[in-house]
Amino acid sequence: MMHLDEAAVRAVLTWGTLIPAMETALSAFSAGRVIQPVRSMITVEEGRRYLGVMPAVAEDAMGLKLVSFYPGNRGTVHPTHLAMILLLDPETGQPLALVDGRLITEMRTAAVSAAVTKRLASPDSRVLAILGSGVQAKAHLEALSEVRRFDEVRVWSRTPEHARRFAAEHGARALDAEAAVRGADVVVTATNALEPILKGAWLKPGAHVNAVGSPRPTWRELDDEAMRSVLVVDSREAVLKESGDVILSGAPIYAEAGEIFAGSTLPPALRETTVFKSVGIAIEDLAAARLVYDAVRAREDERE
Repeated sequence: MMHLDEAAVRAVLTWGTLIPAMETALSAFSAGRVIQPVRSMITVEEGRRYLGVMPAVAEDAMGLKLVSFYPGNRGTVHPTHLAMILLLDPETGQPLALVDGRLITEMRTAAVSAAVTKRLASPDSRVLAILGSGVQAKAHLEALSEVRRFDEVRVWSRTPEHARRFAAEHGARALDAEAAVRGADVVVTATNALEPILKGAWLKPGAHVNAVGSPRPTWRELDDEAMRSVLVVDSREAVLKESGDVILSGAPIYAEAGEIFAGSTLPPALRETTVFKSVGIAIEDLAAARLVYDAVRAREDERE
């Protein structure tokens, strides 16, 4: 059994292969070709420490992700998310690899947002607003830039110094939240906010929002007006258990992303304002881990 650390993952995982892999994985999920319970989340300490258990079985990947979500680590040397993925052969049950999941979690989340943005955001999108300045902010800037060409990037953070640092490193503008969002074509919310930090009144008609933060049933990033936009999710079952934005707003779900990827549901019209609410599901991690495993095996075969 291979052990693939973060350096090994980083050496082979690219947006160019990961984004289409996420489309394929979520298409299979929405078509019922994936066996996957909703994540089991253990609260170790409310608001500070959680452990998630995420198994899944697909045609070419089977396994389990263990993820620690420690929002209390914010501002320390320790990441808020750490994970390991155990990848098995679905035909024989043989363990194939133990894969570090921190970078996979970071990249697959942004890759799914990029795949959805490609379908829902206007091709003429030029202004990107990011609420949050952590690892998901950086990953989303990279992944979304694969599917749209942005002339302007705006960033906001609850810690202004963090926003200024992100802006300096990535050629963005640090603004307050309302100024960042108004007029933006694509918006990302990637925070652990307990109360809404994005108001629907700020969104321009036809804007697209990728909401990937606040993954608890009582936490929110978006207010009720924003949630009245056309809502696409990664998993109906998961968001109705885990997403405070969906649960507390009572927003109707238009489609799962996989239904749009597969063509079984048409994307909303470009004039519609859209929200993609992502909580992250196990098949995304297993598909990404399988992609890494196959790439490492291919490199080894080439050396032989």
